Amino acid sequence: MDRLRAAALSLLLGLPVLAPQALALGKCERLIVTGSPDSPPYLWRDPQDPVHLIGASADLLRQVAGELGLKVEVLYGGKRAQAQEEVRSGRMDLLVDAPIALDELDSLDYIHPALVHNDFLVWTRKDSSLLYNSAEDLHGHTGAISEKARLTQPFSTFSKERLTLQRTPALTPALHKLLLGEVEYVLAGRYAGMVTTQALGMVNDLKAYPQPVERYAGMVTTQALGMVNDLKAYPQPVDQPGLFLAVSHNSACNDPWLRGQLAKKMTELPASGLTEAALQRNLERWKAQLQPVSAPKP
Repeated sequence: MDRLRAAALSLLLGLPVLAPQALALGKCERLIVTGSPDSPPYLWRDPQDPVHLIGASADLLRQVAGELGLKVEVLYGGKRAQAQEEVRSGRMDLLVDAPIALDELDSLDYIHPALVHNDFLVWTRKDSSLLYNSAEDLHGHTGAISEKARLTQPFSTFSKERLTLQRTPALTPALHKLLLGEVEYVLAGRYAGMVTTQALGMVNDLKAYPQPVERYAGMVTTQALGMVNDLKAYPQPVDQPGLFLAVSHNSACNDPWLRGQLAKKMTELPASGLTEAALQRNLERWKAQLQPVSAPKP
């Protein structure tokens, strides 16, 4: 109604009628955004400019915001917990990769549907006897998962009740365990698993100095990593957590117009082809950053 009154008043006074978008932007023209800084290809710190975050989620939000006439700055707000607190407090406006959490509903407005989904796959060795068709097939087998993994609440509950999962600080140690035969499978995101296994495959480029510092442990570990090509991922996801836009209740930008327009854009994204293009582009970007830097020629 406020916009209708503003338009009517403009007509009565002979002023130009502003589009609803222009009227809405009077309150907020720029969004300060953050998210988890360690979840490529979705979001990670820019090595060339660590103050900012880059990735598919950042690219997609900029695309959407640009269509709405909004400017977006995607900043590093600290590790995941700290970034969430920056948004809860209103110091930053929006989380670009928020998993649904019931205890956050008092401080965040989630925009539906999700911006992207992170497919979690089951990774095994190619010679494994484990046959996976559904999550129940993992019962009775020992697996590993990174502590940083964000799963849906139903699957988290299922895994606690039915699965035997070892938690590791990150994905790489979990894959080490798989390669060394300490676990039978690893649960990992599709893209994170792809690039991390590729990075581990670079072990053939390593060399050892002759000084005997943990020589045999190093030999065993590098030998195991050299077997990374013996890993496979089952194509059907075991879980598909959504990563949502979430606007702080304390943000000056949080109003019905913004939430409604963002929800509309989220609905349009899947059919646009932009999501897959952004993921592939940033997957290659991340891979390039993992490549060892060549030594300068003398």
